[in-house]
Amino acid sequence: MNILLFGPPGAGKGTQAKKLSVKYNIPHISTGDILRKNVNDRTELGILAKEYMNKGELVPDKVLFKLIENRINEEDCKEGYLLDGYPRTMPQALALSKISGKEIEIVVNIVVSDDELITRLSGRRMCTCGASFHILFRKTKKNNICDECGNTLYQRDDDKESVIKQRLETYKNQTQPLIKYYSELKILVDIDGVGGVEEIFTKICTKLDLE
Repeated sequence: MNILLFGPPGAGKGTQAKKLSVKYNIPHISTGDILRKNVNDRTELGILAKEYMNKGELVPDKVLFKLIENRINEEDCKEGYLLDGYPRTMPQALALSKISGKEIEIVVNIVVSDDELITRLSGRRMCTCGASFHILFRKTKKNNICDECGNTLYQRDDDKESVIKQRLETYKNQTQPLIKYYSELKILVDIDGVGGVEEIFTKICTKLDLE
């Protein structure tokens, strides 16, 4: 089964991707992971991608696409794959559709309201030790003090409400044409992303098992 996973920032997409990868025994492929691996392994494409990254530029579509194509043609993707973070544009989606035998079969779109996402993201608090908490869903024993090491917690800049709204708007503008495209192909399924991790996971699996 070849799956594409969509979801806005804060939708829990990463958590669900890991669980789906285990259940269906298919690799979870993210563009970030592919880029890092190729850069670290100093592959020909990795060296080329790093040249753009070092200049603060986006990796061109043709390079990114070749990285994706190489990855999903590896042996562990023979029975399927779960793609996350690609495609982000219509040209990327059209290029992906031309990889023979590796076409996307189902697109899982996790849907969560902006208000819910802002609550989830703006409430996160981080610690320099790596621990994370939430002012509503994972409270600390002492206000704004890390349970693990005792340091004062902080809020990441990209978790501030104004930045979150901007991120969500960017996501909508970016994915709207893709959602329309996959919907017209009749392979897109919307999943209500409100609820516990297991509840949402069950919703997704129910849809996938019907396909």
